[in-house]
Amino acid sequence: MIAVEINNISFNYNQQQIFNDLCLTINNQEKVGIIGANGAGKTTLFLSICGILKLNQGEIKLFNKTIAAGKFHPEIGLVFQNPDDQLFCPTVKDDIIFGAENLGLSSSEIEARFNQVITTVGVKHLINRIPHQLSGGEKCMVAIASVLIMQPKIILYDEPSANLDLKARRKLIQFLQSSSETILVSAHDLELILEVCDRVIVMNKGKIIADGIPEKIMSDEKLMRENNLEIPPSLSR
Repeated sequence: MIAVEINNISFNYNQQQIFNDLCLTINNQEKVGIIGANGAGKTTLFLSICGILKLNQGEIKLFNKTIAAGKFHPEIGLVFQNPDDQLFCPTVKDDIIFGAENLGLSSSEIEARFNQVITTVGVKHLINRIPHQLSGGEKCMVAIASVLIMQPKIILYDEPSANLDLKARRKLIQFLQSSSETILVSAHDLELILEVCDRVIVMNKGKIIADGIPEKIMSDEKLMRENNLEIPPSLSR
């Protein structure tokens, strides 16, 4: 089953062309890594999938339903690169339930979902804490919980391991490995992509340069060098 279908999209920003006739298909429950140097178009692609950006041309479908720009789509979850951009409520619990409350769910349904996600993500001990006092790893997992409670069909992770210490990064990787949702992960952390994703896409200047098995794509020295990337250490031994 196709989860995301991107058909011939084009997008310009400040008269600069980011995408031109881009096409991409993501299957249900795939774990797909998106890699590329800064300015490759990764974050812009994520914002387009969410419907935050209005395309100049083309369409994006989620399970055969066209994504309308400028509208809220709870079926799509976005975990920001910086959790401080995502967490803003007085307590962790308030942040986690915020999205569910705005879906118009009953209090009993919200509580049931809340109890489920804090167990799944492992943040039960943090629910009464003030978000900005948490560590980077704790903030990351709380941000993920705030997305999961809306039960999205696809989750987009934008540089999820940025600024995490080794222990927090390992916890994140283990969580992503066990995730049952369709996920797209944009990351400079190529070792994370290797551990989590079953498919990787290389982007450069808004174009898809390569698409395939992570180990094969990221061990191609010429391909990686031409796209301002380096072979992950675990593949260069």
